[in-house]
Amino acid sequence: MTLQSRNPSPAPATAGPGRRGVVGGLLGVGAGALAAPLLTACGSGAAADPKTVTFGSNGADATPKSAYAAVTKAFGEKSGLTVKTNTVDHDTFQKSISNYLQGTPDDVFTWFAGYRMQYFAKKKLCSPLDDVWEKIGSGFSEATKQLSRGEDGTYYFVPLYNYPWAVFYRKSLFKERGYAIPRTWSEFTALAKQMQKDGLSPIASGYGGGDSWSILGAFDYLNLRTNGYEFHMSLMRGEVSWTDRRATATLDHWRQLAPYYQKGGGGRSWQDAAQSLLDKKAGMAVIGLFLGQQITDETLRADIDFFAFPEIDPAHGQDTVEAPTDGFMLSRRPKNEEGAKRFLEFLGSAQAENQYMGVDPSNVAVHRNAGTGSYNDLQKKSAELIASAKHITQFGDRDSDPGFVSTVVLPGLTEWLGHPDDGSALLKKIESQRSRFFTA
Repeated sequence: MTLQSRNPSPAPATAGPGRRGVVGGLLGVGAGALAAPLLTACGSGAAADPKTVTFGSNGADATPKSAYAAVTKAFGEKSGLTVKTNTVDHDTFQKSISNYLQGTPDDVFTWFAGYRMQYFAKKKLCSPLDDVWEKIGSGFSEATKQLSRGEDGTYYFVPLYNYPWAVFYRKSLFKERGYAIPRTWSEFTALAKQMQKDGLSPIASGYGGGDSWSILGAFDYLNLRTNGYEFHMSLMRGEVSWTDRRATATLDHWRQLAPYYQKGGGGRSWQDAAQSLLDKKAGMAVIGLFLGQQITDETLRADIDFFAFPEIDPAHGQDTVEAPTDGFMLSRRPKNEEGAKRFLEFLGSAQAENQYMGVDPSNVAVHRNAGTGSYNDLQKKSAELIASAKHITQFGDRDSDPGFVSTVVLPGLTEWLGHPDDGSALLKKIESQRSRFFTA
């Protein structure tokens, strides 16, 4: 996955009065820039070529582009079909996805599991894939299957990889300072306090400019550990009030942690914050596995490790892992439906995942039978962490309305984190906007 693809969709240029207006604006802004190259290049034409499948990809950076090329080549050799790939940079793809799907999209396109997929399924802008899952289903866990189904219980998504968020650190620093891995909230905050005494920034922080999305990982884990999976998902789906006492408890815990954040996070990029961890200026970082994309020195990579976000309430433990999942969907009226489904069956195979991971080692395959022999230590541990999860969440706006997150939640949380108080005013402000995006 590209670094850009870690972040939520950008905020819309203008927000409409309701959910449809905001989501349409969010996902439709920039369509003019994309329309000609994306909406006509592969998906259009008077008749379909039965030997060709068109594929809309957001993997424009060098590594994912090469990885997808390896996958489509392997499929072509196996099937005798040709995959015509239409690659567009990730941010443009996200901004224009709504217009793209309502126009003449490619047969198969890259997208995200969870709410992001379910939204387009409800709008009937994609095709069901139950017949594909009859053939590939045995290769995936129940948690992964759950992420691939729409609200109607029908499959609309084929996963390729995921990557966990956790608390990353340098093993040599912990050894030098005699730090122990914390499992509970009290141990975590005590460790942060000790790191501060030792002259370190306990928790690396960088959410400046366009990187405000990076704080959502901490918010999600704090809410999950405080209130559990069911409440977190209900909150993100707009089903409960943001002024609920449980949401207040989440901010209370974040306020306890805030003094240990690296100073000036609002003026720093996530990459610079991550570098402070690598330079041993910060002790820990709540971040995703993509941290590894910053590392070129294999000796340094071997010194990076992580632990699951600590337990806050024993009733919820550490049973949920934040692991965004990326994969593929089928357009609503594919030109070559038979060929496209054959392609999706291949994409849902261990062979396809092995081909992809062989080029891009910054993610983890989700297929049970995918090879792990070439995994580095971080990938191996990531796979174990995800496999142990009772629940898997996506990330911030992937589990919620992206317009709600980008125009209401993120600005509010970012401002609050600069001067954390009891959070009541912030939560009231967020709650006042909830009905604009979610209906009962």
